[in-house]
Amino acid sequence: MVNLLNTVSTALGERVAILEDMIVDPDNRGGGEGSHLLTGAIELARKQGCLRITLLTDRANSGAIRFYERHGFNLSEMVTLRLLL
Repeated sequence: MVNLLNTVSTALGERVAILEDMIVDPDNRGGGEGSHLLTGAIELARKQGCLRITLLTDRANSGAIRFYERHGFNLSEMVTLRLLL
């Protein structure tokens, strides 16, 4: 499953998307399902007029980072900050 959230970037002044979650059952990984889900999410964001998709993944999750990079994502200079409530 993939969860794509739409919002407006005040920096760009345009619609952008946040890829909040993407999950593929471990038994189904490596068969192209993740690529199919991600490609569909990217195409949906384009059709909705989004200029950018942003996502977060754990720094230690090198497999996910390689997966997203293969699909054109680049590491960002942005720093993530969190406040747990």
